[in-house]
Amino acid sequence: MSDRLRVKQASGLLTFLNTQLKGWTRNKIKQRLKTGCVFVNGQPVMQHDHVLKAGDDVEVRAAGKNMQHGISRLEILYSDSDLIVINKPAGLLSVASADETKQHALAILRKQLTRPKRSVRLWPVHRLDRDTSGVLMFATSREMREAVNEGWSGAEKTYLAVVEGCPKPSQGSIDQPLRMDSEKYQMIVGSHPEAKNAITHFNTLRTVKDRALLEVQLETGRQHQIRAHMAWLGHPVIGDSRYGTDGPRMGLHALRLSITRPKTGKRLTFETPAPDEFLDLLR
Repeated sequence: MSDRLRVKQASGLLTFLNTQLKGWTRNKIKQRLKTGCVFVNGQPVMQHDHVLKAGDDVEVRAAGKNMQHGISRLEILYSDSDLIVINKPAGLLSVASADETKQHALAILRKQLTRPKRSVRLWPVHRLDRDTSGVLMFATSREMREAVNEGWSGAEKTYLAVVEGCPKPSQGSIDQPLRMDSEKYQMIVGSHPEAKNAITHFNTLRTVKDRALLEVQLETGRQHQIRAHMAWLGHPVIGDSRYGTDGPRMGLHALRLSITRPKTGKRLTFETPAPDEFLDLLR
């Protein structure tokens, strides 16, 4: 879905959007601008102070799957000489994919941090699915990535998920092995010689009509684990076309990541709240 607006008199873009989009918060509008979802006369515009003229056509597109990959900067949640943690928007690849030429977080962050005569090298510590937003970590050396991954079993990974229906009981654990069907690129749940153990814990935070907001903790970190497990439980993640039903964005957000930092042994926790378009899935 998208909102199409016609400009009647000259105005700054952000001022115009705040006036025209009734019921939208300023943060939600800024997020759409920042992620390239606002178009003026068919061209993406990310500048808040872009001057609109009478007769201009403005379109605000849905975030997530319809996000245009014109984003040039990412929100950095934490940075030191070894680790960089960002808030990845939904709709953006974590790293390059073999069959994709689209923009990805690794390339954007590398370009964002590079300075004249000082290039930046980055290694992904883990990945998020394209349509999952939230905490994503990179290392500045291969050695640091390997050191973090050696202790990854002790990492605490907490997500928010909006799912179809209301799980009963409202909290519990899913202990079901997973294996990837390479042809369908989909996780199959259940015992199999090639399946790997996978454990997901969930707790219902809120229910709205026929949807529920869950806090989900991963004891293991298999690909598509939350998506496959929740679908197996009968409560697929909203907007997940692979395991459920398509929608404007997928209801999955990486809320918090806690690790023990190599070298110092200090416990580090990174967190970023769910964006407005994620919370809109509950309205």
